[in-house]
Amino acid sequence: MNSNKHITLLELNRLVREVIESEMPHEYWVEAELSECRESRGHCYMELIEKDEHSATPIAKASAKCWAQKWMLVRPYFERTTGQRLAAGMKVLLKVYPQFHEAFGFSWIVTDIDPTYTMGDMARKRQEIIRQLKEEGVFELQKELELPVFSQRIAVISSETAAGYGDFCNQLSDNPYGFQFRTWLFPAIMQGEGTGQSIIAALEKIYTIINQFDCVVIIRGGGATSDMSGFDTLELAENVANFPIPIITGIGHERDESILDMVSHMRVKTPTAAAALLIDHLKIVLDTINNSQNSITRSVQQKLSTLNAQLLTVSEAIPRLFSIVKTRHEARLDAFGQKIPMLIERRLTNTCHQLEILEEKVKSLDPQLLLKRGYSITLHNGKAVRDPRQLRQGDEIETRLEKGTLKSIIK
Repeated sequence: MNSNKHITLLELNRLVREVIESEMPHEYWVEAELSECRESRGHCYMELIEKDEHSATPIAKASAKCWAQKWMLVRPYFERTTGQRLAAGMKVLLKVYPQFHEAFGFSWIVTDIDPTYTMGDMARKRQEIIRQLKEEGVFELQKELELPVFSQRIAVISSETAAGYGDFCNQLSDNPYGFQFRTWLFPAIMQGEGTGQSIIAALEKIYTIINQFDCVVIIRGGGATSDMSGFDTLELAENVANFPIPIITGIGHERDESILDMVSHMRVKTPTAAAALLIDHLKIVLDTINNSQNSITRSVQQKLSTLNAQLLTVSEAIPRLFSIVKTRHEARLDAFGQKIPMLIERRLTNTCHQLEILEEKVKSLDPQLLLKRGYSITLHNGKAVRDPRQLRQGDEIETRLEKGTLKSIIK
């Protein structure tokens, strides 16, 4: 082999660089998925991948870099527009040009990122999650729950060191009505990777002692808008949607609504707004109780007033009624008094007549009259003899006649 035809690796790599620079002098917009994204010394290093639509098997890979001078402009715009940080698994549309370095090899150099493309992909994923939740019939489950009348036992899921958690507790304790709230903190990661799983773990702990709480509040004080991606997972949404007591979220800013917000019982902007909601809810309950108390008091007073008026009317009528009743009774007594002598006289007359009749009957039954007519009465031991078989031989009998008495011995 002719050694004059040999070239060094450096020469070969220079040749490749020259070919690339001469044949591909333009910038290209390329669609890809991030399999890795990291920052170092102000630069951003990415690994790009394209997968087969049917099998999800990688069919293309490449490295890409965004130098610090560009990255300091591209990153804020992307995060401000999408509300997300660049992260693995995200679909992106990058403006790149090829670069081949003799020592470091080939790489695509990123000069711009179109956030609208990523937003479209994110929106598609969000809509897919929402569709799946609705198909499962859980999307509105939390909305069907009712916040307990006296919601004072609050389970709080938040970062322990978050300023928002302190604001929430202070707002509750310093409420102008003197309401008493009790809060229990269940610490969780509230930004970056692991957010969803951390919140799910906290919910599982709450569930084991769920009878001790009236509701759950998930709050996130401060933090970048770009840290919201952890609240847009299907698994977290399913856990929140199926939770048996109301969950209130205060994790985002006014223009940001995560899927977690959508499936929760109620969504507010900030931790202090969540505290205000609970205070206002209890104030409504207090107002309802006071209004009911006032209504009952008015009703009782009206009833008492009516009864007093009726009592007064009755008390005024009693003397008149008593006079009428007295007059009627006196008239009845007078009439009765007039009837008594007549009744007594009539009763005496009837009684005398009955006595006369009885007297006549007694006279007609007098034995002496029978004796005058020629009859006699035979007595034995002072009793009238009605049957001869009553007597025995030797008995002494007495026979009474009109004008005397005979005694005989039975032989």
